[in-house]
Amino acid sequence: MAEILGLGLSHYPMLCVPDANMADILAWTMEDPDIPAHEKDPANWTPAMRGEWSNDRGAAAAAEHRRHLVRNFDRARAVLDDFQPDAVLIWGDDQYENFKEDLIPPWTVCIYPDLEVFPWRHAHESAAMEGRRNVWNEGPDQRFMLRGRPDVAKHLATGLLEAGIDVAYAYKPLHHASAGHAFVNAALYLDYHRRGFDHPVIMMPLNCYGRRVVSARGFLTRFSHDAPPDPPSPPPWRFMQMGAAVARVLRDSPHRIALVASSSWSHAFLCDRTWRLKPDTPADTRLYRAMLEHDYAAWENTSLAQIEASGQHELLNWFALLGAMRELDMQVQWAEMIRTDVFNSNKVFVQYGPV
Repeated sequence: MAEILGLGLSHYPMLCVPDANMADILAWTMEDPDIPAHEKDPANWTPAMRGEWSNDRGAAAAAEHRRHLVRNFDRARAVLDDFQPDAVLIWGDDQYENFKEDLIPPWTVCIYPDLEVFPWRHAHESAAMEGRRNVWNEGPDQRFMLRGRPDVAKHLATGLLEAGIDVAYAYKPLHHASAGHAFVNAALYLDYHRRGFDHPVIMMPLNCYGRRVVSARGFLTRFSHDAPPDPPSPPPWRFMQMGAAVARVLRDSPHRIALVASSSWSHAFLCDRTWRLKPDTPADTRLYRAMLEHDYAAWENTSLAQIEASGQHELLNWFALLGAMRELDMQVQWAEMIRTDVFNSNKVFVQYGPV
């Protein structure tokens, strides 16, 4: 029988940039001519949002936001190192990076060998890092080896297909030179202090962006953007079913496996009800409380329409994690929600188990 650890974390791209630029997504949104001027005027914002934005476009608040994020990444890394996994399976969204017009699978097991990753040379525009300076001052020749476990990945794909979960699989990247930012950033942040990250990784990219994955290239658009929507993502309950099936397959293996959901929660740039200026914190708080209370029904009964209206598209990665944790009856050990109005998304960290 396997031993399983569950973790949830963020791959927030703007953690890569200096503090003065962390609120650049909001600054870009405030230039959208289709958003009413009174909505963009800080005088009409809540005191908390004005306080974060301040007179420095969020630079001082960014330093505090970074401190909380790095503290939680350090905690997650310590848990991972103590657990010493044979493989770290990461559920992360593909934002028009590896999968494009020729193929949009609902989910894929990447049966990859070790990959040489150039995080800044391979940075895709969806990661908001194309041509940007990063906080480590690393250049385009910076590289690291993302180790793989193709034997465990192949076992997982086989088990899912035999269980009736129609999963795609791949032995090499399609359109991306290495790996999308949901996976690369998770490794970069778990190694924020650059000590090295040697845990083998199995990437499982999910179609979280659905109606916006091709039409919006999985990223920012103006309100006037009127490209016809794509077919949707699978519904949230199906992500939970898939996560439960992953848990069953891996539970019966002899390996030590960390199951990781990689994403922030509601994204401002996806949330029309807030004029794309801030995340949907009430919707995030509802699911966060349900997670702490192990109220899986609240998650399972959340509709795709609710997810899309709240800009919680990437949270579908966490639905897979919650499905797995319910299947294994794993308990929350610690969790923290880091709220923000100006840094695009609320971030949540959690540890389940290990068992």
